[in-house]
Amino acid sequence: MKSFDLIIVGAGPTGLSCAIEAEKANLNYVVIEKGVLVNSIYNFPTNMTFFSTSKLLEIGDTPFISHSDKPTRMEALEYYRRIVEKWNLNIQLYEEVEQLEQLSANSYILHTSRGKYQTESLIVSTGFYDTPRKLNVPGEDLPKVKHYYDDPHPYANQKVLVVGAANSACDVALETYNKGAEVTMAIRGEEIYKRVKYWIRPNIINRIKEGSITAHFNTVVKEIKERSVVLEGPDGEFTIENDFVMAMIGYQPNYPLLEKLNIEIKKDDYQTPMYDTESFETNLPNVYVAGVLCAGKHTSKLFIENTRDHGAVIIRKIAKKKELVA
Repeated sequence: MKSFDLIIVGAGPTGLSCAIEAEKANLNYVVIEKGVLVNSIYNFPTNMTFFSTSKLLEIGDTPFISHSDKPTRMEALEYYRRIVEKWNLNIQLYEEVEQLEQLSANSYILHTSRGKYQTESLIVSTGFYDTPRKLNVPGEDLPKVKHYYDDPHPYANQKVLVVGAANSACDVALETYNKGAEVTMAIRGEEIYKRVKYWIRPNIINRIKEGSITAHFNTVVKEIKERSVVLEGPDGEFTIENDFVMAMIGYQPNYPLLEKLNIEIKKDDYQTPMYDTESFETNLPNVYVAGVLCAGKHTSKLFIENTRDHGAVIIRKIAKKKELVA
């Protein structure tokens, strides 16, 4: 069983930032990631452009050069690959965390799909994009139901139902419509979400007004069938023909994982992890949370650009503790 000063769970931008700080502090560490490098960004839509500028996405004192002010998904993937190469970060991919066993205040055993590791400290930076919210209706497990959107081409000339009214839903509705899909939207509220990107909101509202995209407001999905979807609106249930359902209703932290790690969660609307706001230490000694995970279900509060300093704060805390122990 290998032993480390620190294990970092999650190889997204925050996890990489934590690893860079661990390198600077000469800590013996490893990053464990259940999927690919920057797995969340990889699962973004193929043609996605970031709302943030490339400068605000930079980590590790490494410039992020993009072709325009707002970088693309492909540019971000290339940038973070270069970060790993430049800093020679110790990362193990396709390895899933299963359990955390506490031996003492300064010693844990982390169980993964590949084995066991002993560590003095742990940072959890798993974000939220890996865990889509579910509709929890019959038929949601059908292959035609998508919780992630990749590219509009497969939906050309198809009847597409987009569920939701925030940024992702509006982007998907417009992109698939522009590629020839017959788009219907099922929206729980009375209008398109007010905080949709300023250049997207007028576009989607105008497409709905002119009838190019059909929108059912105050409407929820009741059941998904092979060739249709049952909806319920103000006038009761009704059925529409359907080929694909794009469930763009948001994402949330991996709460089953936090439970396996014994990290306590606040019993509030946002279900944020319990942690010290200055040190990011959780209810477990030497176990920390970092990045957008800290906001729980309040997924519009934290982003890459305002969590890049979490790693530096945590690593300073870990290094200081090691000095005191030594």
